Amino acid sequence: NNSKPKIYELGGPENYSFKELMEILLKEIKKKRLLISVPFGLAKFQSHFLQFMPNPLLTPDQVEMLKYNNIVSGQYSTLKDLGITGKTIETILPKYIYRFRTGGEFG
Repeated sequence: NNSKPKIYELGGPENYSFKELMEILLKEIKKKRLLISVPFGLAKFQSHFLQFMPNPLLTPDQVEMLKYNNIVSGQYSTLKDLGITGKTIETILPKYIYRFRTGGEFG
């Protein structure tokens, strides 16, 4: 009987901090922005108001999720066990994010 569920942790070959991800994104869209660390308490407070916007910039659930690492633990099967080689964000991001550059694809 094969009724026991199999757990897979799916993640790429590198681990990044949230700040590192934002830096990679900004570099790819060729924009400079000041990145400021915001304490969780302040972010949670702001999110209670921002969640009511038509396209919420931040919700309390998003703040809660940012408190925890979202990385492969090594306790379960991974992409490699499925015969898949993960790719880095630097190889994937340009295919999806070019439209956010000033001037779009040709910017």
